[in-house]
Amino acid sequence: MTMNSVNTNAQAVLALQSLNGTNRELSGTQKRISTGFRVADARDDGGAFAVAQSVRSDMSGVVAVNEQLGGVKGVLETTFAALSVVSDTMKQLRATITRLADAAIATDQREAYEEQYGLLQKQVASFVNDAFYNNRTLLSTVASSGGGNVTSIRNEAGGLFTIEAVDGATLLLPSAAPTDAAQAQTWIQANGAFDTRDSAISKALNRFGAAMSFVDNQIAYNSDKVDSLATGLGALVDADLAKESSALEALKVRQQLGVQTLSLANEGPQVLLGLFR
Repeated sequence: MTMNSVNTNAQAVLALQSLNGTNRELSGTQKRISTGFRVADARDDGGAFAVAQSVRSDMSGVVAVNEQLGGVKGVLETTFAALSVVSDTMKQLRATITRLADAAIATDQREAYEEQYGLLQKQVASFVNDAFYNNRTLLSTVASSGGGNVTSIRNEAGGLFTIEAVDGATLLLPSAAPTDAAQAQTWIQANGAFDTRDSAISKALNRFGAAMSFVDNQIAYNSDKVDSLATGLGALVDADLAKESSALEALKVRQQLGVQTLSLANEGPQVLLGLFR
């Protein structure tokens, strides 16, 4: 009979199988506690792990997109700052041209205003020409010198948007002041040289202001999306550590009982020795 055999100890086999099962469960629980994940790799749950990897890929993509958008935002902010200063300087130029339109001013005064005009015009030109961020500018249409339209990715799916550049030369007044009062009057009349440049600057400010708002909103949306993806990913793969802690204690008790049961089962064959005394 196998119950009275020293070759086959069925009770020990059953006890060992039970202990091995407990040890596997204990190992799994310890893995979940140590990693913090219910699904740490494909062995835990192949389907859930595949979904988790896809979500992680999307998250990485969105984070990378926001990094790129940060560069675009830098170009836009630099451009907007330059145009804002240009717009303020144009007010001073308007006042100077208006004074030059007065035919009654003395020659020395006209020369002073002409000099002032020249200085202000150079300031405007320098603001336009220096509006670079990371070697890119939106106030030039010359691609070889860092100008031209800026096209950037906006989402992890590869969606693109384009910000059209402005030819900075169209924003500048002539380098030389009006030659006389009559020309100065022509410049400040409706649709004259000044109005044309001032209108172009206002349109550029409006265009780039709208682009800045779009980029800010896209960055904020992408950040919220990353948070949502992270929340969903956590619900999919994170371990319930309170539950795992309780399971760990229970499994430790089962392991101890399994060891004791195996020890008792292994003592069975020793009892048979008493039959031969």
